[in-house]
Amino acid sequence: MQRRTFKTALGFALTLAALSVPQLAVAQAWPTKQAIKLVAVFPPGGSVDQVARIIAQPLSQQLGQSVIVENRGGASGAIGTAAVVQSAPDGYTFAVVFDTHGVNPALNPNLPYDTQKDLTPLVLVGTSPMVLATHVNSEYKTFKDVVDAAKAKKNVSFGSIGNGSLGHLAMALMGRDANLEWTHVPYKGGGPLMSDAISGHVPLSIASVFVTKPHIDSGRMRPLAVTTSKRAADLPNVPTVSENGYPGFEAPAWWALLAPAKTPPEIVKRMNEELNKVLKNPEIAKKLDAQGIDIMGGSPAQAGAFIDKQMAIWAKVVKDNGIKAD
Repeated sequence: MQRRTFKTALGFALTLAALSVPQLAVAQAWPTKQAIKLVAVFPPGGSVDQVARIIAQPLSQQLGQSVIVENRGGASGAIGTAAVVQSAPDGYTFAVVFDTHGVNPALNPNLPYDTQKDLTPLVLVGTSPMVLATHVNSEYKTFKDVVDAAKAKKNVSFGSIGNGSLGHLAMALMGRDANLEWTHVPYKGGGPLMSDAISGHVPLSIASVFVTKPHIDSGRMRPLAVTTSKRAADLPNVPTVSENGYPGFEAPAWWALLAPAKTPPEIVKRMNEELNKVLKNPEIAKKLDAQGIDIMGGSPAQAGAFIDKQMAIWAKVVKDNGIKAD
């Protein structure tokens, strides 16, 4: 009986060892097999594309392997993310995602993947305030002017980069908390939004510092408030929404890198270490700061906890406000 038990246990151990050999071999050979692909889940020219390209070059130098950026835009990042989920979990394909990643599950219950089960967070690159801004000749001189107009039922309109975008949800959250009514005007990205905003065709815009600041610097837009609990380093004179009577209000834009769920843990650990090294590089930090991004870094677990919290916050906003995908 004891011999039979021993043989069974030995057989089970050998089976486990045999199963682990291929994965171990993959991890040991990585990244010598082929070029690494960073899938930017939005089109060229936007912040996700910029973040991916800023990271790619130093990452390539550190790993001694080519790192290429592939843009797979569409469906608020869901198309590119799905492509990464469906790729081989061998450490050669990763996703660079935006804050819409935390909104998509609530906005689209029919996503072709499970955001929490099918992806492994690698690192939280950073966060950035969004900016509520208006045309320089607008009647709105302060955030209070906007609130007062909304309270007076003056049909206050704002534009965002799209229906269900974080800017849209942040305004919905503000409106619900203060019993205010806004009219949302969705655009298909930051470019079209800013084009109308600087022309005065939409009275208010809400978008990231990356999208808005060039037009503030040119004198065509006036910033009214930022959506993080602390003032933005790039816009130190612009008050926060929290300072304007919404204590604790926090709605940051954010960027992260993810891997397919079954990527070997050794590769996840190594990629996290290499990405943190990139983010600590003074030259890279300067480039990301120029995009209005506050660098975060940290462990995969910290990135996962942040993303899970964002998903919970915005799922409630989507549900409470009956927001639907386009």
